[in-house]
Amino acid sequence: MKKYALGLDIGTSGVKGIIIDDDGTTVALATEEYPLSTPKPNWAEQDPEDWWRASVKVIRKLTLGRGKSRGIINAVGFSGQMHSMVLLDARDKVLRPAILWCDTRTDAECRWIHETIGRQKLRELVGNPALEGFTLPKLVWVKNQEPRVYQRIKKVLLPKDYIRYRLTGGFATEVSDASGTLLFDVSHRRWSEVMLQTLSLSREWFPTVSESTDVSGKITTYAAEETGLQAGTPVAGGGADNASGAVGSGVVKNGRVLASIGTSGVVLAHSDGYQVDPEMRVHTFCHSVPSRWYVMGVVLMAGGALRWFKDTFASNDFKQARSKGADVYDMIADGARKTPPGAEGLQFLPYLIGERTPHQSASARASFVGASIRHTKDHFARSVFEGITFAMRDSFEIIKSLGIPIEQVRLTGGGARNKFWRKLQADIYGQEVVTVNTTEGPALGAALMAGVASGIFENLVEAVERVVKITETTEPDVRNSESYNQSYELFRETYSHLEPVYMKMHQRSNAQERSHSSNKT
Repeated sequence: MKKYALGLDIGTSGVKGIIIDDDGTTVALATEEYPLSTPKPNWAEQDPEDWWRASVKVIRKLTLGRGKSRGIINAVGFSGQMHSMVLLDARDKVLRPAILWCDTRTDAECRWIHETIGRQKLRELVGNPALEGFTLPKLVWVKNQEPRVYQRIKKVLLPKDYIRYRLTGGFATEVSDASGTLLFDVSHRRWSEVMLQTLSLSREWFPTVSESTDVSGKITTYAAEETGLQAGTPVAGGGADNASGAVGSGVVKNGRVLASIGTSGVVLAHSDGYQVDPEMRVHTFCHSVPSRWYVMGVVLMAGGALRWFKDTFASNDFKQARSKGADVYDMIADGARKTPPGAEGLQFLPYLIGERTPHQSASARASFVGASIRHTKDHFARSVFEGITFAMRDSFEIIKSLGIPIEQVRLTGGGARNKFWRKLQADIYGQEVVTVNTTEGPALGAALMAGVASGIFENLVEAVERVVKITETTEPDVRNSESYNQSYELFRETYSHLEPVYMKMHQRSNAQERSHSSNKT
């Protein structure tokens, strides 16, 4: 009899779900969207109840219409957006909207954490610096700005773990997601008692921690009635979205690196050992592969920068694409392909909303540099593709400096779909790049973890090797790579010269905003 595993990815825009069988074949896919609230500048929040409603709908979509196998799911696994914070009271009710990973209201709280703990001590205790996206600064913000809410806290959960609670009735998390709270001892895979004690945080607020492939609970009778799943079905620990995406793309061995280009860009390298960048320009988190880690760099606006270029400068391309039934991004890439590597001296720095890796700067801004009368829209398009990829390369350079091997780069997202961009990445990284036969990385990763937890697969590496296959390989052109090495060094030099200018512009903008707000009142 066939066995089935279900994976749910609790994302920022919606829930994605997948069912796979014991051969790794995809049986069903479903999605359900929900809104994002931005009540104030730099704020991003969601109602956890929306996650739950969407999860129920997705599970029912997945299981309905499957004939005799309806409801016969052997295990459930989760992936979820990292860092976002859910607060529960003594009755296990949500206290306030969840503050999301992309919320940047916590600049002052990050400075306070660095002053209180010390940057070097953070590196020793949790392996990462205090950044606005992480969970701890959000918790400190609630303490400072919403003390009545803070006094009622009894549980602090991450998004997928809230859905786990609704399905199993228990409170649990796993190592990869806990790694992004800034309260987790990533080296020893446990909550940091030093961090909790230093900041006077109750250990009881934080759930028990397991590995991603461990069973963390079972479907309750109530949840079974809501979803159509069977009561008693085991639920795996699951993983953070990036870790789950790495699993779903086959990045589960040393030498494999994920380069994912969505709105943001992620470079994630598997590591058999615990390694931390001395300057903490990249993150070190626990992998969903038991007793393994990953090192990750983040470009805040990767595909998002290309979308900005399309919306701002390529409206005619968009109209033509619609009339022809073509993809507008393919049209932009076709134009960029007509210009030579290096865009004849035109550079684009893609820092539209600041940058995380390697600069960790909210003041960084995007720039076109070196424009001349010779440059056309196609040159500008090529510079955007190249600038995004140079920003991704920053993470590769840091990872290599840590001695982590890079033998194969697995591409996902928008950077994997377009032939021009695949070749551009191979040339700029100077590495073989490959695509794989899966597109639902995080949800698939969660399903594979569920399969391991329930015994469908022996272990996560075996499951990945059985299911995830390479579909296309692109080798770098040596001459292009040599040319891009020079362009990349100029890219880095350009930022170093512009950095103090960006800082002054950021300070001036903040001063003008404060003045405007004061005049309004």
